[in-house]
Amino acid sequence: MKFSVKIVWLNSLLALFLLSSCDPARIIDENKDMPEQYWHFKNRPSFDVNIADTNKTYNVYLNLRVGNDYQFCNLFVKVHQLSPGKAESSERKEIQLIDESGNWLGKGLGDLYDFQAPIYTQIRFREKGIYRFELEQNMRVDTLRNIYAAGLRIEDFAKANGH
Repeated sequence: MKFSVKIVWLNSLLALFLLSSCDPARIIDENKDMPEQYWHFKNRPSFDVNIADTNKTYNVYLNLRVGNDYQFCNLFVKVHQLSPGKAESSERKEIQLIDESGNWLGKGLGDLYDFQAPIYTQIRFREKGIYRFELEQNMRVDTLRNIYAAGLRIEDFAKANGH
């Protein structure tokens, strides 16, 4: 019995490793769960990313998981970036979640919808090293309900497009 449990566990670990290595374009693709599905404006999920090649171009995406009881049709997010040389920048982005007909634009499963919205496309980072990205919800209410997770994906543009 113990032997079969170990085999199942090892097979699961191998499958997880294989699935995670199937995306050669990914630099980071990480999500952080929101406590009790509330995104308070002071809760700023952060992501540290090592950029090793300043000659490559990258795509940067905001990941969101939203419940179908979310009260708005969009979401404003401020993306804060701190470079290895400590240069700071911020940019406000609007993510459209529902179309004019009331249909969700994300990929849905049950009452949850996943979004991957472009923040920057084909950008070059000027410095090698660790960049810190912080996501700040920037709506007119302090706390957004029915936000399950927010995250960041950065991918190598050439690899993502088969080059």
